[in-house]
Amino acid sequence: MSNQPFHFKQFLIKQDACAMKIGTDSVLLGAWAHIDHQPQTVLDIGAGSGVLALMIAQRSPTVFVEAIEIDEKAFEQCVDNFENSPWSDRLFCYHASLIEFVEEVDETYDLIICNPPFYSEDYKTENKSRNLARFESSMPFEHLIYCAIKLLSTQGHLNVIIPLKEEHRFLTLAKSMQLFPERITRIKGNDQSELKRSLIDLSFDKKETKENILVIETERHKYTEDYIELTKDFYLNM
Repeated sequence: MSNQPFHFKQFLIKQDACAMKIGTDSVLLGAWAHIDHQPQTVLDIGAGSGVLALMIAQRSPTVFVEAIEIDEKAFEQCVDNFENSPWSDRLFCYHASLIEFVEEVDETYDLIICNPPFYSEDYKTENKSRNLARFESSMPFEHLIYCAIKLLSTQGHLNVIIPLKEEHRFLTLAKSMQLFPERITRIKGNDQSELKRSLIDLSFDKKETKENILVIETERHKYTEDYIELTKDFYLNM
């Protein structure tokens, strides 16, 4: 991944200080996240460069978005990206771990978004910042769901993107803590490829889950109408 700034239609992301660069997962989640209930307060957990928070700020003109980031360099870059965006007055980042944040704040949020780390221990490197960003040991699903329940408002939603192979485990954990899936969109690169990711929208309301599949490309660098429709407000060439 490049260290060059990433240009979206309405904002720019500097990412040279961030261990994990902007990828398709973040853009999918930022564009897909649930805002139909008109959230007033949003929390981005593990903000990295701040791309998810910025996407939500663009999509919701009145929403106030807070973010937390544990890595110092990523936190500083996230703050810089917020300050240089059109929505700097509605964005704020905390330098803290998720557990620290939960213990310190009394607020609740109408939407929590997270692109959690999910790589296994076998792939760890000597780069501490990259390990924090990539590996589930930095933010176990159990901690994420437990903290989300503490932080969500009564009508709040938790939205995540995770590997498809982790979907059943994640949903089982969520249901055991009384969070239920309202929407699940499963992602595949093209018609011939296997399903790869799951976008999951959870709330406290137990209802029938709306499920669908999103295919990204018809062929290399040729995108499906569904993917274009989802991301056209962000990518420069969509």
